Amino acid sequence: MTRARNRIRALVLAGLLLLAGVAARSQQFNSDNYLSKPAGVATVILTYGQRNSMVMTTFSLIPNWEFTAAAYIFNSDNNSLTSDGYSTSFYFKWMLHENAAKNGGIAVKGGTGLEPGYLVSGVGLEDAWKSYWVNVPITLGFRQNTLSWDIMPGASYTKNYGAGAQPAWAFTYSTRLAWYPKDPKWALVGEVFGAEGEGYVPAEYKTGVRWEPNQYVTFAFTYGQEFNGTNGAGFETGMMLFTPPFFCITGCQPK
Repeated sequence: MTRARNRIRALVLAGLLLLAGVAARSQQFNSDNYLSKPAGVATVILTYGQRNSMVMTTFSLIPNWEFTAAAYIFNSDNNSLTSDGYSTSFYFKWMLHENAAKNGGIAVKGGTGLEPGYLVSGVGLEDAWKSYWVNVPITLGFRQNTLSWDIMPGASYTKNYGAGAQPAWAFTYSTRLAWYPKDPKWALVGEVFGAEGEGYVPAEYKTGVRWEPNQYVTFAFTYGQEFNGTNGAGFETGMMLFTPPFFCITGCQPK
């Protein structure tokens, strides 16, 4: 099992290197915005970090909807030769509303399997079907689109939480602020997230730089840490690749 996990980690790193010279976009922040990709677009996201690495694929099969599958590989001991476990996640995203300026709106997300930011040490490194969650990404634009603020309240339920393997509910929170000082290509980004309740997760921050040369490309480099601890994400880099619209059930854009 350890060898298999190490192979997956190596594939993630190799994928990052291969994608470095092509159209790509990264998203390793815990927060999300309201946007759904156009119908027919598929997205591949690869991240590599000190605490966890990720492989994620998203399919926009119908207008305003996304369907995502993700796998997270953990490395809490900071030894790249070992892996502390893995977790998977499957979820949907439905864009409910977009404002007239197209710089803000509301969406709903929900699915199984918690993201790494909501997994405390030693808990949750298991199959997706033991936890369920929902949240509401809300995006607001300010100061002629030089500031973008994402607010994402939510809730989670885990069947077997902690050493006692008892059911646990939690209120999850996440908020992210992006500042574009000169143009939309470069942004300084910071966020805070955590969870309160039976499934308590200590508050963690993440900050970094995001580069978006066009609508298809983003690269990000971040650092994250707990406010009162040392179990944060650490340094992390990632990329995301969008495909042209090639398949959808209904509402495809004309070629």
